[in-house]
Amino acid sequence: QVQLVESGGGLVQAGGALRLSCVVSGSLFSSYGMAWYRQAPGKQRELVASISNAGSTNYADSVKGRFTISRDNPKKTVYLQMHSLKPEDTAVYYCHPPSTASWGQGTQVTVSS
Repeated sequence: QVQLVESGGGLVQAGGALRLSCVVSGSLFSSYGMAWYRQAPGKQRELVASISNAGSTNYADSVKGRFTISRDNPKKTVYLQMHSLKPEDTAVYYCHPPSTASWGQGTQVTVSS
């Protein structure tokens, strides 16, 4: 069972920035692809960004050019750097290794207008 702990969320004004972190337990982190998802109230959970074990990245159209996903294998951590935040980015953000059924508890991001 993989355990994930997200952090870094908070309240920020529109146009601001946040960096989310997700620490992953276990020895297989470097072999996992990783992804960030988000879920806004009343909406389905959606994929925000993903990074393969080789470092290839993909982004949802809504965040391209504003968000950057990265990973630090020795630290077993995946990051989501978010810039130019918009009120519509408000959601609970989760990290998830798609090859597993494991999810973290999420971290709340609230962007005020």
